[in-house]
Amino acid sequence: MAEFNVGSVLVTGSNRGISLGLVKRFLELPNQPEWIFATTREPDGSQIQEVMELTLKHPNLVVLQLDVTDPNSIKAAAQSVEEHVQGHGLNLLINNAGITRMTTMENENAETMAIVYLTNTVGPLLVSQEFLPLLKKAAQQSTQTGLSCSKAAILNMSSTAGSIALVTSWELLQEPSYRCSKAALNMLTKCQSLEYKDYGILCTSIHPGWVKTGMGTAATTTPPLTVDSEDGI
Repeated sequence: MAEFNVGSVLVTGSNRGISLGLVKRFLELPNQPEWIFATTREPDGSQIQEVMELTLKHPNLVVLQLDVTDPNSIKAAAQSVEEHVQGHGLNLLINNAGITRMTTMENENAETMAIVYLTNTVGPLLVSQEFLPLLKKAAQQSTQTGLSCSKAAILNMSSTAGSIALVTSWELLQEPSYRCSKAALNMLTKCQSLEYKDYGILCTSIHPGWVKTGMGTAATTTPPLTVDSEDGI
């Protein structure tokens, strides 16, 4: 994080967990982004207090309502970002909002598969499509060569749980719907990288590690990382 020099960044699902940790890390940088957009599905929810308190200390932090499953919500958030950046585009989009369900191969069902896929795979697709004009603008205005997060980038938060080769931690958590959604997200990222590279936009997916968050502590085994650990985000 210390090497990042990002003009503007948007992180989805920023009311808690890894997303909130990322927002805090950006605010700790000696050269903070001019704009940090932290989005949340429920801006009036009980879990939004911590990030809202941060806005009182950091005028460059803006909290926006954004439901990754709602096209109208995504469009409204993109319009708000455009108003704030005033023609400078968006440098970095981090698609981190996601959900899981504690399912097994025995009780997995169509309803769970659909909602998890909609949030974890379709959501990043829709968000990336809506913010693409702002990412293009940032890339066009940059003097940097090559691809980088400082220029213009889409970062999709994936997981080794979605790796077909590894299939990590199957004995602890099966979660077929979650695994399938992340495998699909990896393919989406590859498609984005092929389509957007000529615009100067970097597209990649990352595995943050098994981090102790509300979603990451569903198993009986304690995750080895915390949001604040040096080996985590």
